[in-house]
Amino acid sequence: MESATSVGVATGHQLTGIFNRLLIQGVMASFVWKYRLYTMPEKWWVYPALFFGLEFCYYCYHRASHEIFLMWATHSTHHSPNEMTLSAAYRLGWLPFLSFTWVFFLPLVLIGFSPIAVFTMLSINLMYQFWLHTKLIPRLGFLEGIINTPSAHRVHHASNRPYLDKNYGGILMIFDRLFGTYAKEEQDIEIIYGLTHPNYSKNPFVVVFRVWGEMLRGCKEKSTLLEKLRLLFSPPQ
Repeated sequence: MESATSVGVATGHQLTGIFNRLLIQGVMASFVWKYRLYTMPEKWWVYPALFFGLEFCYYCYHRASHEIFLMWATHSTHHSPNEMTLSAAYRLGWLPFLSFTWVFFLPLVLIGFSPIAVFTMLSINLMYQFWLHTKLIPRLGFLEGIINTPSAHRVHHASNRPYLDKNYGGILMIFDRLFGTYAKEEQDIEIIYGLTHPNYSKNPFVVVFRVWGEMLRGCKEKSTLLEKLRLLFSPPQ
């Protein structure tokens, strides 16, 4: 049932993705590219530079998606599965454009990496993460703490302390190590998957929009625009 729900969510993600890609890659990235500061040359070092640059941007985006309510409204969909299976990899939100997730990758375009190169590298990063969503692969020895592994990503999907809000890296764990957000999977601490306020619905629309509803209701209760904005950019509740 968890996997079937994920398929439903993934279908909506693909349909809304047409609109999101049109606005993000077709409009916003093209606009920034027009005013870029530099144009990267066709040199071998451009690709590793883009890889590490995108990894840093991904870390910043991913961490912000856990710490800013407006971004969490979209990203929470990915954390809603209460079981860790490969199907969780494609349970993704439908409204990244409204959550401003794309803003974190535009600096790469601004400094001179082409939009095609940036979003191709982002796609590679996300495809790598598919195999991380499983409980079947154990810890991978010396690779732990260097690259993102199934063990590290199991920790990321945990909703219990001391695992909560850890391991934001896409392919590498370098920035988690640098900024103190890395945690390893401990044998004596069971991982509880899902949200801190679990969502057991099998309805894709409820899965996708429950946190959006909570956020909008919270905004409605605020009396001033400043209070509403503070709520949107405060930590998730």
